[in-house]
Amino acid sequence: MRDLYVLMLSVHGLMRGHDLELGRDADTGGQTLYVIELARALGRHPRVEQVDVVTRLVDDATVSPDYAVPGEALGERARLVRLPCGPRRYLRKESLWNHLDQLVDRTLSYLRQQPRLPDVIHSHYADAGYVGVHLSQLLGIPLVHTGHSLGRCKRQRLLDHGRKAQTIDRQFNFGRRIAAEEEVLEHAALVVTSTAQESSEQYGLYENHHPARMAVIPPGTDTSRFAPPGREPIPSHVPALVDRFFTQSKKPLILAICRPEMRKNLQRLVAAYGESPELRTRANLAIVAGNRDDIRNLDEAQADVLKDLLLDVDRYDLWGSVALPKQHQSDDIPALYRLAAQRRGVFVNPALTEPFGLTLIEAAASGLPVVATRDGGPPDIIAHCENGVLVDPLDSADIARGLLEVMSDVRTWQRYARRGISGVARHYTWDAHVEKYLKAIDRVIRRSRKQVRRERAVHRPAARLMPYVRRMLVSDIDNTLLGDRAGLDALIRVLRTQPRGFGFGVATGRHLPSAIEVLRQSRVPLPDVLITAVGSEIHYGPEIRPDSGWRRHIQHLWRRDAVASLFTGLPGLTLQSDDQQSDFKLSFNADPDTAPTLRELKALLRQAGLHANLIHSHDVFLDVLPVRASKGQAIRYLAYKWGLPLRAFLVAGDSGNDLEMLVGDTQAVVVSNHSPELEKLRGLEQIYFAETPSASGILEGMAHYGFACNPAPTLQQEAA
Repeated sequence: MRDLYVLMLSVHGLMRGHDLELGRDADTGGQTLYVIELARALGRHPRVEQVDVVTRLVDDATVSPDYAVPGEALGERARLVRLPCGPRRYLRKESLWNHLDQLVDRTLSYLRQQPRLPDVIHSHYADAGYVGVHLSQLLGIPLVHTGHSLGRCKRQRLLDHGRKAQTIDRQFNFGRRIAAEEEVLEHAALVVTSTAQESSEQYGLYENHHPARMAVIPPGTDTSRFAPPGREPIPSHVPALVDRFFTQSKKPLILAICRPEMRKNLQRLVAAYGESPELRTRANLAIVAGNRDDIRNLDEAQADVLKDLLLDVDRYDLWGSVALPKQHQSDDIPALYRLAAQRRGVFVNPALTEPFGLTLIEAAASGLPVVATRDGGPPDIIAHCENGVLVDPLDSADIARGLLEVMSDVRTWQRYARRGISGVARHYTWDAHVEKYLKAIDRVIRRSRKQVRRERAVHRPAARLMPYVRRMLVSDIDNTLLGDRAGLDALIRVLRTQPRGFGFGVATGRHLPSAIEVLRQSRVPLPDVLITAVGSEIHYGPEIRPDSGWRRHIQHLWRRDAVASLFTGLPGLTLQSDDQQSDFKLSFNADPDTAPTLRELKALLRQAGLHANLIHSHDVFLDVLPVRASKGQAIRYLAYKWGLPLRAFLVAGDSGNDLEMLVGDTQAVVVSNHSPELEKLRGLEQIYFAETPSASGILEGMAHYGFACNPAPTLQQEAA
């Protein structure tokens, strides 16, 4: 039975299903290939109903128009979904952080259009992990994560090489990346790693490392693309890519394929080759380090690596022995492996650290022995395949020793070649990966469903219902929801009998802890949404998760300290206690006789070049908020975020700080015990003035609008 829907997130780089531009830049490499091939392999499995890979839509004349196409089929039941996020141009991953909240909202909108929600979300790398955590929290769907590369490890490597902390933190945005990784590890139900070393040592550097949530599932390789030289021909143009550099092209070929990055340690590889007369006599060296037209047009880090390589080739006088081809196609890579195997060469990965080493698997499947760094995943691969040797990446002499050990003896070379082919077939196919993956996913889904059942036994399920909500009741708390015990009990009975598509929220001037406590004391079920602090905060239950997109949205033009300085000391205005203040709310007591009018306060703001939303309630309270914050704007934000029309919201209130959410296209109820400032709304369309107070008035309004299924009778109806 096909019953599994997997949503994968891979945000950065250039993603498409054909002619992958691997090595084009630091963001389009092994992760891109991994995600595409995993999606295809999952789509082929008889259990899988659908795989969606969400990435960023890029509409930029400097890259292929393929990346601006919203959707692309990857294979059977697998598709690539490109969503706009930030500017249309291509951005490197370090520049994407400020736009990721938008991708959360765009993905929510996309999912709202699908027949059903995914069973699991699988994020790749820290940026997608940030998006995945928010989607998981909002939708109640378990999160699976694959890191691919970890910020703490990369930062330490750069520091070890003498880079300044302030410089690299600014360049690579390590603060946000590591914070996102910690949040992912805290929230994820499962973290997929490629090796035991990655699982224990690399993730062990993080405060939120949970070994029980780790699963070592080595990635596969597409064995239909990689095969020994006798099984597939080598196109004639492929030898020409490297042979034009060589004076003796028939020598054994030492092959390295990677992006031109410092951590790939290519400079030490050239040193190992240049400092070994025996290696120079025995073999040629080919380094396929991405594609380039002009080194001067590459980003600074990649350009520096390539310049150093060229300088070292000149230093050791390796002209005629080292190839650095400028261009290649992704389909040339399998043929390059076969060419090196045909010439009885060796594949080398000398990286300072290698989280896994997918190229080692590809080389092994091609019958090409390997020499690899002992730091990271390669020890696991060579232990499984027994097809090469490990070397110290910091010792050029040891790298040379490993290369000579593989190539010096024909029988050793042949044994490594045979074992590599058989080892990949046993341990590193995508079919084997998917079987292990699905077993792990099944355990995650079972645990998630048990948790949902436990929560439903205690209270109405909250945030996990939001994607299904089709209509929602949002009420103020004090004097609206509360104040009439009998009416409240009747309303609670109605809420408990509503179908899954009916949501319940509160919108209050109270801060979050105070709102939760008063609801608990009044035995009110935890709402699906809590709009608190007069609309400056939005949280989702039952885990009380903040909506960070709303927080970012209302930061616009907000200068809290300047506004506080301007208003403090004005006659008739006194700041309320500290527990009534927050980052996005200033609350004052306002003497109705001596305090400035709202018009006067707005004039003061204009003169000072400041922007704020002023909320006056009960004639004695003044709340000062960002211009984008209020109860009404919070409800409109929810409508946009969750794809609901405003008429799907029934809102209930009693005072001036409810006014903005009562007007407009919402269906509004003003309870009979309202303050005089709401009288001006009487007679307006879609505003119903109840004849009963508090919760009884809410029930009366629900009956008026026909807003609930089988609403309980009002107290007036019961008395009749």
